[in-house]
Amino acid sequence: MTEELFFAVGQEALLVVLKIALPVLGVALLVGILVSIFQAVTQIHELTLTFVPKILAVIVIGVLLGPWMARTLLDFARELFWNLPLLFR
Repeated sequence: MTEELFFAVGQEALLVVLKIALPVLGVALLVGILVSIFQAVTQIHELTLTFVPKILAVIVIGVLLGPWMARTLLDFARELFWNLPLLFR
């Protein structure tokens, strides 16, 4: 395995990880900002108010985008295993 091929596979793996994690992290960030604005406006500083909406939003995104995430990860793994003989020439 050459260095170029090694780094190409690593780069593709990182892109798949970013593609899968970005929607979940983006929704958690957006919900966190909205809850923070709500807390600042209403002056309610309950600790659980910051966690519960984020957890629910992440669960909803996981349910909605779970099949797409699994398909993306399986496509990458399938491509990696399919090209495995080419990697060790």
